[in-house]
Amino acid sequence: QVQLVESGGGSVQAGGSLRLSCVASGEGANRIHMGWFRQAPGKEREGVGVNYLLGANTFYADSVAGRFTISRDYTKNAIYLEMNNLNPEDSGMYYCAARPWYAQAIEGLAPWDSRNYHYWGQGTQVTVSS
Repeated sequence: QVQLVESGGGSVQAGGSLRLSCVASGEGANRIHMGWFRQAPGKEREGVGVNYLLGANTFYADSVAGRFTISRDYTKNAIYLEMNNLNPEDSGMYYCAARPWYAQAIEGLAPWDSRNYHYWGQGTQVTVSS
């Protein structure tokens, strides 16, 4: 089973930047689609962005498009989320998620829908103050 470990969360003032990392390990960790999700207290988990294996496609939620950038390092089985121009609405627990390359998105769901994903990390907290 694939295991995911996030890191890089922390506290930052509005307008600042953070870079999150997620490293996958275990059998099949080098053949996965990966994505980032976040959840604020009292709210449902929402997709931030996803990246298909080998860059077949990358998708971003409207709320972060233009500010967040996903990149991957296949030599490390890692995915990164560079977050710029952060605002308090970006605060929440950020999760890394993955699914096997052959498991496509469920018909009718957006690529960043969390229901498309099989494996989840424990999360890393991001707090943006005004």
